[in-house]
Amino acid sequence: MATLMLASADLLLLSPSAPDKDLECTLTVTCNLVTKAGSEDEALEIAKLICAKLTHHPADKTTLRIKVLFSLYNLLPSLSGKALVYRKALELAATAGKAAADCVVPTFKNIDAFVAYWGIGKPEQRELFLAVTRILKDHKGMTKDYFKFLNKYLATFDGSGDDADAIGAAKEEAAAAIVEFVKSSDLYQCDLLDMPAVAQLEKDDKYQPVYELLKIFLTQRLEPYLAFQTANSTLLQGYGLVHEECITKMRLMSLLDLSGHCSGEIPYSAITKALEINDDEVEYWIVKAISSKILDCKVDQLNQLVIVSRHTVRVFGMPQWQSLRSKLGVWRGNIANAINTIQANKVTEDGGQGMQGLMIR
Repeated sequence: MATLMLASADLLLLSPSAPDKDLECTLTVTCNLVTKAGSEDEALEIAKLICAKLTHHPADKTTLRIKVLFSLYNLLPSLSGKALVYRKALELAATAGKAAADCVVPTFKNIDAFVAYWGIGKPEQRELFLAVTRILKDHKGMTKDYFKFLNKYLATFDGSGDDADAIGAAKEEAAAAIVEFVKSSDLYQCDLLDMPAVAQLEKDDKYQPVYELLKIFLTQRLEPYLAFQTANSTLLQGYGLVHEECITKMRLMSLLDLSGHCSGEIPYSAITKALEINDDEVEYWIVKAISSKILDCKVDQLNQLVIVSRHTVRVFGMPQWQSLRSKLGVWRGNIANAINTIQANKVTEDGGQGMQGLMIR
């Protein structure tokens, strides 16, 4: 019955003069067949037929097709079926324009909840995140979300033998994530260096320079970047990276590196050398770092010092987690000692007050 009804719907799908209401009505009735199926497997087969029909010739009435797929999603009892239909809606949106993308973008904030609800494995998650990145790539104003989902996609590769065949296909997305990080004026910390999907670029002839650029931004200072730019200016332009913007970000990154290697105080002279600026520019860059929320500090103009109380760590991997664990352990011990001291003093005071009462009597 589903096959016959979809054949009729096909005439409406391909007819430019067919009213959308008639088409939506026909497809909605067809979708309701999944609620009449004798089993979840049968419902899933019906859903696959509907998905195949709706993703055929996707350029025609794309928004309506996506709307129908979401209706089908809500009717399906099977979690694996829901995951399949949602992914098909994303694939459909990726082939169309902004109007179609706008239908699915609001759902992206719930992706993590969807993944947990469906209970899908790493390969399925990988396909899902990749489909999202393809929609967000050219979607205006969604740069942060694009970078976020690139990270989610790349994080599905753990470097195990199971990923050996698939990880090579992630090189383009790994390079795209690096470029987005370097471009962004809001991102000063990332874990890309720790990801196997990104690490593979170090030995790739095409993408090795991009990997080197990431290492410079996350582990080095301005001078190595300037040397890299001199040797790879065409490469940077090819990826749409603006040299002046890269210098600005690299100066802030260099300031973070100084903050991580100082004992809480940075001399003006160290800043001018690392950032390659004049003495009268130091405070400008300090203010810029504070306004970017990557540095908390005070300026001692008399002694030409910057006193750092907090700074963003460019790479927060396992060593940083271990360091944080050690610090929390020390703080916990200090708090326990303070509590013991307070309790001991309280006992002493209570005892003294008791003795004083006896003496008065």
